[in-house]
Amino acid sequence: MYAPNEEALQALRGSNIELVLDVPKDDLQRLANDAAAASQWVQDNVKNYYPDVKFRIIAVGNEVNPNASESTAPLAQYVLPAMSKIYDAIASAGLKDQIKVSTATYSALVSNPFPPSDGSFDGAAGSFMGPIIDFLKKTNNPLLVNIYPYFSRIGSPQDVSLPYALFTAPGVVAHDDQLEYRNLFDAMLDAAYAAVEKAGGPNVEIVVSESGWPSEGGDDASLENAQTYYTNLIDHVKSGSGSPRRPGKAIETYLFAMFDENQKPGAESEKHFGIFSPNKQPKYQLNFN
Repeated sequence: MYAPNEEALQALRGSNIELVLDVPKDDLQRLANDAAAASQWVQDNVKNYYPDVKFRIIAVGNEVNPNASESTAPLAQYVLPAMSKIYDAIASAGLKDQIKVSTATYSALVSNPFPPSDGSFDGAAGSFMGPIIDFLKKTNNPLLVNIYPYFSRIGSPQDVSLPYALFTAPGVVAHDDQLEYRNLFDAMLDAAYAAVEKAGGPNVEIVVSESGWPSEGGDDASLENAQTYYTNLIDHVKSGSGSPRRPGKAIETYLFAMFDENQKPGAESEKHFGIFSPNKQPKYQLNFN
């Protein structure tokens, strides 16, 4: 959930569904500057529902980009202070072992993503992510990363084949020294791991907080490709094989999204990532068993 919603939180009581709950961007400055406000946010949106609602992670900000050309750049200064205050409030409630505190970043902040071992946080991204990685390391929390092979594919179709992006390549597509890559998802994940390691967090885990494929609205966006991507992503994650850089390491992954966001502004494809239509009808069948 990208912001607290009382009706949704009430509906989740007793469901046993684990929840990642975002602190919205609009709240970052206020919470960063006021520990009491952070404590009240945790009281109102977490403690009032716990343990009936199973909170897994509080994500403080989503895809905040510190680069000056991005609209979220002014918010970057508030992410870590807000994370720290939310963490302190969670700890004061005695819940730091039950509920993780992090922020969600995305692949655009990773420089030099190929080969994956060259991945790094450079420039403004480095100044932004370095202290966050240090905080996550000290508090034993994961980093959330949104990973979308779809956007890499349509951004560089001459360099990224559709089978490589959809997990359907028949063999090894790319090499990184001794590591072999058969799908782009693993390569993007490992580039993020390389960046986190260079930022001083070799043991900081990555949770893939979003990954998906649109069913219409853009190049290579179709029901068939979306179903293929989600099916193969589920199978890959469930296999427990990990990624080449982290073999055998479970990849905690969340699909984006449950429902199409038919009123979302921006590119048409952004409205069609759901596995359900807005009328709650499934667009295709997925097997999670």
